Amino acid sequence: MDAVVEGVKRALILLFTLDKEIYQITLFTLKVTGTATLISVVLSLPLAFFIALKDFPGKRLIISLANLGMGLPPTVVGLWVSLMLWRSGPFGRFHLIYTPTAMIIAQAIIATPVVLALSTAALQQVDNKLRWQIMALGATPIQMLFLMIKEARYSLLAAVMAGFGAAVSEVGASMMVGGNIAGYTRVLTTAIVLETGRGNFAAALALSFILLLVAYLSTLALTLLQQRRHKDVYN
Repeated sequence: MDAVVEGVKRALILLFTLDKEIYQITLFTLKVTGTATLISVVLSLPLAFFIALKDFPGKRLIISLANLGMGLPPTVVGLWVSLMLWRSGPFGRFHLIYTPTAMIIAQAIIATPVVLALSTAALQQVDNKLRWQIMALGATPIQMLFLMIKEARYSLLAAVMAGFGAAVSEVGASMMVGGNIAGYTRVLTTAIVLETGRGNFAAALALSFILLLVAYLSTLALTLLQQRRHKDVYN
């Protein structure tokens, strides 16, 4: 219990004294995870739109694979990305291993199935009558995509937040492809692992509280929007 109290105190001190290293790690974490989440959204939304509206052979298989990907082990992703980016691998000539780019690639792979599966489910819930009305008005596929996104925006926002959460909380892939290099590829999760391995539990707890704060603030927008929608519906 003393370690927990000490961890809370240390976290508050690090936050309010504007500790340079902690803020650097936190900002780098947001940069890497934010970029990975953005990539996953760009890849997932068009594919989710296609899956939701079209009937084609293998549709159920793709949806089941996306759902399976929601539980994709980060260490497995880290292993395969490492193999691809290693010097002797197919993309070794680009020298991406142990770089922020490698971490973004790994986190994007982790987040994409989550965003894809939840976005597909959200778009499939849009009323068929609305789809027919949009089509009857002669909307282009791009216009239909944006109209459906507007209709399912709260569910899609939840999908994005879930993808962000999956990326920001993983540690295995970031450790394997980033190397946890101080000042270069160190993020909050890998820093927690490092401090725990050193037996510095106060610092590890402080970092964990900061990570929880980041995760909470990132989902606060979703909560506020959902509550606003709830009030609009019942007022």
